[in-house]
Amino acid sequence: MTNLQPSESTDIIRVAAAAEFMPQEVLPQEFSDPSGSDESAAVESYVFRYKVTMTNVGHESASLLTRHWIIVDGEGKREEVRGRGVVGEYPSLAPGESYSYISYCPLRTTWGTMEGSYTFAREDGSQIVAAIPRFFLVPTAPPLELEQPSI
Repeated sequence: MTNLQPSESTDIIRVAAAAEFMPQEVLPQEFSDPSGSDESAAVESYVFRYKVTMTNVGHESASLLTRHWIIVDGEGKREEVRGRGVVGEYPSLAPGESYSYISYCPLRTTWGTMEGSYTFAREDGSQIVAAIPRFFLVPTAPPLELEQPSI
């Protein structure tokens, strides 16, 4: 059983996502300043690790093209992030296959939300947009289950 919630489906792609707070002592190196001299470090930052699982629940293959994130912090500041693929990859999902990845979101407030969409290409070249349902970035979230499902 996984703690990924909520989940939303398009006609062929289901997306589930969840996040957990990352204390400073366990952050990956790219979020820490070993010299302690970075002036931007004076502004407190909260880092959340999130896991997304996308599952092809349709009857045809689809390949991920792009992502679009809407991130809102606890003060209502909205940021949009658009890009190609996810974590440097462009997964192609046959019917019944899933793909999961882990990434990080720094915030300047103790909580926020993320939501958005993925654009996939079908085998015939047509595109579909799979919604990423809103999920919360909160310090009290339960730890993520980080195992990767088999594809």
